[in-house]
Amino acid sequence: MAQYVMQKSPALHGEVRVQRSKNAVLPMMACCLMTEECIDLAGVPKLTDVDCMAALLSDLGATVTRKNDEMTLCGGGLNGWQAGHNWVERMRASVLVMGPLLARCRKARLNFPGGCAIGTRPIDLHLKGLSLMGASVALSDGCMEARAQEGLKGANIYLDFPSVGATENIMMAATLAQGTTVIENAAKEPEIVDLAHLLERMGARISGVGQSTLVIEGVEKLHGAQYTPMPDRIETGTLMLCAAATGGDVLLMGADGSSLHAVIAKMRECGAVITAQDQGIRVRGGELVGVDVETLVYPGFPTDLQAPMMALLCRAEGTSILTEHIFENRFMQVPQLRKMGASITVRGRNAIVRGVMELHGARVAATDLRAGAALVLAGLTAEGHTTVTDIAHIERGYVDLAGALAALGAPIARVE
Repeated sequence: MAQYVMQKSPALHGEVRVQRSKNAVLPMMACCLMTEECIDLAGVPKLTDVDCMAALLSDLGATVTRKNDEMTLCGGGLNGWQAGHNWVERMRASVLVMGPLLARCRKARLNFPGGCAIGTRPIDLHLKGLSLMGASVALSDGCMEARAQEGLKGANIYLDFPSVGATENIMMAATLAQGTTVIENAAKEPEIVDLAHLLERMGARISGVGQSTLVIEGVEKLHGAQYTPMPDRIETGTLMLCAAATGGDVLLMGADGSSLHAVIAKMRECGAVITAQDQGIRVRGGELVGVDVETLVYPGFPTDLQAPMMALLCRAEGTSILTEHIFENRFMQVPQLRKMGASITVRGRNAIVRGVMELHGARVAATDLRAGAALVLAGLTAEGHTTVTDIAHIERGYVDLAGALAALGAPIARVE
């Protein structure tokens, strides 16, 4: 199996281009289930999660073709409404086909989705919203089946928690529902805004985009569209943290800081120098000091960057406290960081990080996507050799992370 092998890095220096957002692309791919015409997406990242979604859609009868970073998805040949369990169990985002399938086929069946084991991520809000729109939902033997024999109807839906996936699923379904759907306490993440813009190009009528209340007026049909997804803000944040951790000077080409205000604020508080430029974001390292960080729904500090931020704070002067409000099991990187000499104490949803003079290289395992990124960051600052195993988790969300870091001067390689 592949692994990353690295040594302590000099200050990262140079330019690197940020990829397009995986978390924006996956629901956009599911949109092909709602039209007989084709959707053309540009800048699609080469990731295992994207491959998994493409295979799932192909099993349902969609035609998915790819040339370099351009992808065309055509749903005209849709011939199924039961998602293949082999793909569903590999990826959390597979649940996003339920809303589109219900809207188009009036029925949908799939297993409970898999993904990183970072805590319970219930889909009850997805099912609640679809039920309020007239779908009957049955759960049995690890599967969920929903039917709307007379089609989905517009409804007023209040989400008990601003779930990104539930907002996306309900919003997609509502575009083809009869009448008007109102989603209150909707998630406001930039990826949802991006999805709404694609749906609007397909003929959907959505107002309140980017706000906590979304209003969707159902239309009879959607058509094809062309779209370029947003830059990946989590990859951007990860590379920013790597640059700061090594005391580097890096320009992230194509990066958009408007979706990372909380991260940039905390990094500046920590000692990094961050400036917006025409080409992207420039990050320069400084003397790092401890800061307190709380993960929150957008526009707060993203849970997906909590683990890499923790790795940076392991070498910062003083004590930091990280509080994880989103997932209850997202400190899985802690035992691995301790192997490298980190001083971290976990108390419930709080992790107390005491900066140390030195981390040392070790053989560590990526337990999930973002924990893996944290171990790579720690390896860049650790004395000696570090080997990160189980990097399949990392490659679900980062396009050649080792290559990007190596291009900036890091002594890191992907080896079999």
